[in-house]
Amino acid sequence: MGGGGWLPTIEDEFLGVALEVLPLDGAEAGREAAVGQQPLDVGELAAGAARLGRRRRHHLLLGHLQRRLHAEGNRDGTPPRARSRLREPPGARTPCRERAPIPLSPSSGAAAQGPGGNMAAARPFRACSCFFSANIFVRRCGLHVRYRHREQLLSDYGTALRERGCGSPEVLEDVVREIEAEVQRRKQLIHQSAERKAIIASRYKRKHPEVYVLQDSFLAPEFLEIVSYCTSPDAHLDGLLRYTESFSDKRIYRLPVFTEEFCRAFVEELENFEQSDMPKGRPNSMNNYGVLLNEIGMDENFITPLREKYLRPITALLYPDLGGACLDSHKAFVVKYALHEDLDLSSHYDNAEVTLNVSLGKDFTEGGLYFGDFRQDPSPVPSYIEVEHVGTQGLLHRGGQIHGALPIASGERWNLIVWMRASAIRNRLCPMCNQKPELVEAEGFGDGFTESAEDDVPETVDLCSLW
Repeated sequence: MGGGGWLPTIEDEFLGVALEVLPLDGAEAGREAAVGQQPLDVGELAAGAARLGRRRRHHLLLGHLQRRLHAEGNRDGTPPRARSRLREPPGARTPCRERAPIPLSPSSGAAAQGPGGNMAAARPFRACSCFFSANIFVRRCGLHVRYRHREQLLSDYGTALRERGCGSPEVLEDVVREIEAEVQRRKQLIHQSAERKAIIASRYKRKHPEVYVLQDSFLAPEFLEIVSYCTSPDAHLDGLLRYTESFSDKRIYRLPVFTEEFCRAFVEELENFEQSDMPKGRPNSMNNYGVLLNEIGMDENFITPLREKYLRPITALLYPDLGGACLDSHKAFVVKYALHEDLDLSSHYDNAEVTLNVSLGKDFTEGGLYFGDFRQDPSPVPSYIEVEHVGTQGLLHRGGQIHGALPIASGERWNLIVWMRASAIRNRLCPMCNQKPELVEAEGFGDGFTESAEDDVPETVDLCSLW
């Protein structure tokens, strides 16, 4: 092809991989391997990939090539022989352009570059400045607000506050004090979290130190089977759905995650920490009881490999439009619900592209989850569905799905929550303020933003350099 066009240079033996995605577009892209692995003219490959690029599907080509290269390299334990460079057609903007999906091999070592052992990020993670003013939950009113000053609060939320019984001068002053205290907590979060982590690392005596390093034995055999399928060259969405339980049309999926033995040991470790005299940070403004897993040392060797090696191959197929193939950071915490403590959780959406919610135990009744509309696609009359918790199993859903937790009637419930984020998605639009993010310093993974603007992303991706 001439005339200044672009051409991918790929060894002939891998051209067939591109055929698996080139004939597909729209909602069907990536769902099935439509064609076998016969050779293909490079010019035809380029034209097909360009068509996919215009439909924001070019990342599927990268993903399929990468899985095939990964499989080729792992057959004899040696690196892949092909060095594949794909140059995107001008103007192509795909969700995962910044990082192609890469399932880690079990032997992957300390090649981490980012916080928490994250292999995907070479730049520090940031938060959006709206963290200090937006999405502040007023517990006594059951309301999320944006706050800059008292007059703005009354102007924007006066009616809603009155309807919730928070409109009297006395109550309103309490509300303002509660909001301003939360703003101050957020401003001090970086330093306070670092102080807590240092104290915990030096003084806390773990009850089950083995649970801090992820092992295959912690994971349900069915979950490992799902991951094995998703990392196979012929994986597609319809095939994956045979392994999961789907709920309505809201793209909510249930799948087994952990073993019962691990869940028991994990909850015992969490209870041991809760009963200690260690400093504790609450997961968010809505949950008063729970544990921030990065503060107790579970990010680097547990949550990060869980996201990169096991969850990302699954989310790449379930949520390609949300950056499921390039989830490069997370916030992970455990929440606890019990009588006389937190009983339920008000309606909200998560600061995440994709959320994993795993029921760890213990014994409880009621307390299911309810899901409404996707926040970016509300309907005039919202429809809700209720999904019950099943021990050791997890729910995957879009972070922007409106949801909440119903009250438990008895017992005690622990849930692992992992907010998974894709900087390639959120760098364009902050999901909390719906604006181009104004980046500020953050601790660890921050809120998943990076300073790499779209125009700063190289057009060429060396797939094999990611191993």
